[in-house]
Amino acid sequence: MTGIRRFASITAALCATLALATGCAATAPPPAPSPSDSPPPPPAAAADVRVAALNGPTAMGMAKMITDARAGTTAAADANRYDFALIAAPDEVVAKIVGGEVDIAAIPANLASVLYAKLKGDLQVLNVNTLGVLSIVGTGNSEITENPAEAGDFPSMTVKELRGKTLCAAGKGAVPEYALAYLLEKNGLDIAKDVDIQWVPEHAACLALLTENVETLAMLPQPFATAASAKIPDLAVQIDLTKAWNEVNPDSQMLTGVTVVRKAFAQEHPEAVSSFLSTYLASVNFTNNDVAAAAALIGGLKIVDAEVAEEAIPECNIVFITGTDMKKDLSGFLTVLHGVNPAAVGGALPGDDFYFGA
Repeated sequence: MTGIRRFASITAALCATLALATGCAATAPPPAPSPSDSPPPPPAAAADVRVAALNGPTAMGMAKMITDARAGTTAAADANRYDFALIAAPDEVVAKIVGGEVDIAAIPANLASVLYAKLKGDLQVLNVNTLGVLSIVGTGNSEITENPAEAGDFPSMTVKELRGKTLCAAGKGAVPEYALAYLLEKNGLDIAKDVDIQWVPEHAACLALLTENVETLAMLPQPFATAASAKIPDLAVQIDLTKAWNEVNPDSQMLTGVTVVRKAFAQEHPEAVSSFLSTYLASVNFTNNDVAAAAALIGGLKIVDAEVAEEAIPECNIVFITGTDMKKDLSGFLTVLHGVNPAAVGGALPGDDFYFGA
């Protein structure tokens, strides 16, 4: 008798399904399925996701993701509805995060820690998106070192050889200043005494100083260093600060950018965050594996000119590091900055809850 009732239940459900498919109305609702007949789980819940990214390397890895979202061609597996904003100034993205105007943002690594403190823990880091991008550049015409590289057209120098040099730089009170101070200290130099640093409000201001005086050096991040080399003959990297960092502290990494999420949003929309990360990873892989196509998208988004982007992408250290590896790299970097100036990370190092998925 049990088998007859089960056959009747299945038959009724099938008839109801066929009635709907042919446009006919069923006279009665189908019976509830038994546990063994339960339908498959629904697809991941869609969510409206507001994303902000700073122009530069922290946004370059998102180029395909942004372009697809605006064109309505996001992969079918990601049902999120994205609203992307590309922002020029860190202060503006800070205001949007604090004001609850964005859910996810790509921002400088230390700023994430500062906002974690400001928001009383309502912020988590999803991934590291950019490693070190800072370098010291100068022209090949300048006598800037006693030990020119024998194998290259341009001289190279060590951090110790910055003693007595003039260096143009932007980023006072931010990672560029703190990282430089740390590297100088590790090489026996004092940032306040041993190097004549000309602090400027933006990286473009260094171009004029480099043009006027071939003895001047500049600390520039990518892709600005690549853009500057297109305008100034013989400009070349003299010190790769990421390599210099690894020489004095091989147990940590010099970082530039991370992606953060409001903790409340992550808790309310875990599936949306998971979908975001999957689509973001595909976008990063696209940027690194198809440089020419990615550069075209980056140019189209006006993050940086396509020609500059194509040359700069291999030097931008665009990555996608999550989980325990993210925690190791980011916590090590923040610990170094805290040692230079606690204010650089918001006064104190963030707790374990800062690291999403770790």
